Amino acid sequence: MAVSLLLVSCSRKTTETDYGQWKLVTQKGGQSLGYSPNSGVKLIKSGGYFFKDLNRNGKLDAYEDWRKPVDERAKDLASQLSKEEIAGLMLYSAHQAVPSDTISEAQKKFLTEDNVRHVLVTSVGSSEIAAKWSNNVQALVEGLGHGIPANNSSDPRHSVKENAEYSAGAGGTISQWPSSLGMAATFDPGLMERFGEIASKEYRALGIATALSPQIDISGEPRWARVNGTFGEDPKLSADMARAYCDGFQTSKDSAEIKDGWGYESVNAMVKHWPGGGAGEGGRDAHYGYGKYAVYPGNNLDKSIFVFTEGAFKLNGPTKSAASVMPYYTISYGQDPSGANVGNSYSKYIITDLLRDKYGYDGVVCTDWMITADEKNVDTFTGKCWGVENLSVAERHYRVLMAGVDQFGGNNDKGPVLEAYKMGVNEFGEEAMRKRFEQSAVRILRNIFRCGLFENPYLVPEKSVQIVGCPEYMKAGYDAQLKSVVMLKNHGKVLPLKKGLKVYVPKKYYPGQEGFFGGASKPAHTDYPVDTAALGRYFTVVEKPESADAALVFIAGAHSGTGYDSVDRAKGGNGYVPISLQYNDYTAVNARDTSIAGGDPYETFINRSYKGKTVRTPNKTDLDMVLDARKAMGKKPVIVELDLSNPVVPSEFEPSSDAILVGFGVSKQAIFDIISGAAEPSALLPIQMPVDMSTVEKQFEDTPRDMKCYVDADGNTYDFAFGMNWRGVISDTRVAKYK
Repeated sequence: MAVSLLLVSCSRKTTETDYGQWKLVTQKGGQSLGYSPNSGVKLIKSGGYFFKDLNRNGKLDAYEDWRKPVDERAKDLASQLSKEEIAGLMLYSAHQAVPSDTISEAQKKFLTEDNVRHVLVTSVGSSEIAAKWSNNVQALVEGLGHGIPANNSSDPRHSVKENAEYSAGAGGTISQWPSSLGMAATFDPGLMERFGEIASKEYRALGIATALSPQIDISGEPRWARVNGTFGEDPKLSADMARAYCDGFQTSKDSAEIKDGWGYESVNAMVKHWPGGGAGEGGRDAHYGYGKYAVYPGNNLDKSIFVFTEGAFKLNGPTKSAASVMPYYTISYGQDPSGANVGNSYSKYIITDLLRDKYGYDGVVCTDWMITADEKNVDTFTGKCWGVENLSVAERHYRVLMAGVDQFGGNNDKGPVLEAYKMGVNEFGEEAMRKRFEQSAVRILRNIFRCGLFENPYLVPEKSVQIVGCPEYMKAGYDAQLKSVVMLKNHGKVLPLKKGLKVYVPKKYYPGQEGFFGGASKPAHTDYPVDTAALGRYFTVVEKPESADAALVFIAGAHSGTGYDSVDRAKGGNGYVPISLQYNDYTAVNARDTSIAGGDPYETFINRSYKGKTVRTPNKTDLDMVLDARKAMGKKPVIVELDLSNPVVPSEFEPSSDAILVGFGVSKQAIFDIISGAAEPSALLPIQMPVDMSTVEKQFEDTPRDMKCYVDADGNTYDFAFGMNWRGVISDTRVAKYK
């Protein structure tokens, strides 16, 4: 229970409230101060105001004076820090689960011994647990060294639980929104900004002040595994969405604002992935060695950069630019004039010459996770030191620093950073290397100061529970889901279906799945793809198709794998296979004879071509569901709901469908609401749907909107910005602006 008392500070009214874990001092005309009684930090007075004596030296240092400009404070503190403390600031922890409010021993170690102040939070036990854990972390680090608070961060965490029913009163469970691709399908930057405003409040209530998002890569390569995390393949739409996202996350308003739009509801946006990660050759992804190369056959790197320079770096709001940038793992093949082909974070050309000098970016640059660790094999999830595999771990850190990067993602150990410092001293001298360290420290500290963490990093857990997933936010997320659903086909206007009609839902086969990041594996099984009890509140679910008025078939896009097959390699092949966007078996007769890029220490060849090879899609049974339903239903309607994360070849299932709805990471309840007419579809395709796999092979990885698109039986082309409502094809201001 909070207890307040009145403090005396000249003529100004100052109140101190005791929250048990910490105390809050509010002062009229000045900043509120949160501190832990157990940290050793005391308050000092100057000019009638209170300040936190974070380094406990009994005097007011410039960095402790909240009246001074952020840059002045950051420079003062950076000048006071030891190289060991700066090395800690440069670290960004590996993924940290928070099942309870107790700081783990491993977390204590990297916070105290390695001076880590940037923690990547994954799962949390609850919003209350997250708030208490954050308070415990802040109390711990407040009592160390110069009292630098923790700047906790998160990957995107607002995804939908597919069969969870919407409830405005969920409380404590974070609001649920469509995927980034789904938000792009609304073609509504205003809605995107509203999401950012809500998500930032929820993040701060969880103790999170940096978002490792948005992912603003152009998805010009339709086979890439991370298309669903992008805003689609159009540079203009993606730039507008990126700008809106960053404005929403970073801007504090009214009493929450400290200065220039920054404040206690601001969350630093870390846009990714510079200079664009969506051009992996053949659609392969750079989390693995087999996908390390991004290629530019269309010479279109500038289209990926456009989303940064005209979107994330050119905000409408007062914060002006995204606070941080994350380069992708990829080697941007052939883009460095010097001829160097190394991962983007290792490239002085990519980071300093382009990002820093040409485009004038002076925010924090943080590597993607694990880029300095050793690679174990091309198909093993380990280190991603692409292009510098021959260097030591310390030498990799040094090269990253000299390229112009500030932070190392996924590294809790300050040792290699300090070794890199010594290398710099040997090459350039102590003064030059100290200056380089302080340069990064100022950038990093700036983001902590702006969010008010030095003044008050603490939370009231009861308030966190009220904020996270509050009814208003839950409703906003669900409404966004409804606005993100695209209707591709409505032959004979079969939709909406009358409520209460009898519907047949085919059961779905789920292939077995290996766990990722330590998650549990899932065995193969067959089950209903939706919660039939929830569907039963809209329609009468029947077991047999002959008893139904319509069939509802719920399928996912075709998923054929990652583009690499260790079995092929073991049999004497090169291991490289196609990535298919169709359900039936696919043979790559139109693939390149010779790959654009190739080479790895674990490979004895350069050519990564997969021409002539065949790949099978594990979820071909999804296609069979549609075809079988068509046969069983005769002339009665077959409605297909397609859950997409990548484009798909529609020719296999469209002729057997009367209506097609596309969801991008939305709940099935949102689909039910549209099928039943409780809501009307209004979204547009943020990606193209190819006519066949030949056009997929012939398109360029770095070129958006360059595929021949599928035309359905009603004569509609499934191109970018296509969508339908109950009246027919949508042709509104969004289409006029972006088409």
